[in-house]
Amino acid sequence: MRLRRALALAATLVLCVLRFWLARMRGPLTLERRALWLQASAHRALAALAIQVRIEGQPPARGLAVSNHLSYLDIVAFSAAMPCFFVSKAEVSRWPYFGKAARSGGTIFLDRASRSSAEAVARQIAERLKLPIPVLLFPEGTSTDGAEVLHFHSRLLDPAIQCGAPITACAIRYAAAAGTAQLAERDLCWFGDQAFLPHLWKVLGLTGFSAEIRFGEPRLYTGRHVAGEQAHAEVTAMRCAGKVICRL
Repeated sequence: MRLRRALALAATLVLCVLRFWLARMRGPLTLERRALWLQASAHRALAALAIQVRIEGQPPARGLAVSNHLSYLDIVAFSAAMPCFFVSKAEVSRWPYFGKAARSGGTIFLDRASRSSAEAVARQIAERLKLPIPVLLFPEGTSTDGAEVLHFHSRLLDPAIQCGAPITACAIRYAAAAGTAQLAERDLCWFGDQAFLPHLWKVLGLTGFSAEIRFGEPRLYTGRHVAGEQAHAEVTAMRCAGKVICRL
């Protein structure tokens, strides 16, 4: 099963590259078209990985979305749920294949050790917020094992507040299907110093789980610290809520 999924995923990734280049041949790839390409690619990757995504609430059509962060799988799940632009750590841009794919999909890369990078990213976010596609940010600044939602760093919420764009709290979790209770969310989380490829190989061998995403209501804020605290509280509450009922 694991090898079969690995081959299916590899074929899917090759197909996604071909579709990207075919799209380029049809005309300039706007940011909106890039986000839609990433969404279609995410649907195909989820099918190869045999992961279901279930959602509750309405995905935002614009503005800034903020979520807890558990794994690289979050990117695929959110991309399938809605076209969006991600803000990601700069290291991802150097990953084989996935870094290029993220850049092609319109991801904004942040060097967390650089103040000038943060300022440049804030300007990019402000520009993206003018488009009818949301920007998705993981304000914890890292992925976790799901035990708790870490403090939200609120600096990159400023662009949304300054231009009056709505901020939508989102929460993601991984749940085992009935009869597979031995599978814990932590098994899907990619955190700490875990290497990427060994973790992906482990995920390819797991069955009976789904990604569940909850979307809150879009809200307007007047200050980034209040926005960070309230969004954190909302995400934490949604993480603790019951099962979602809609399926992609």
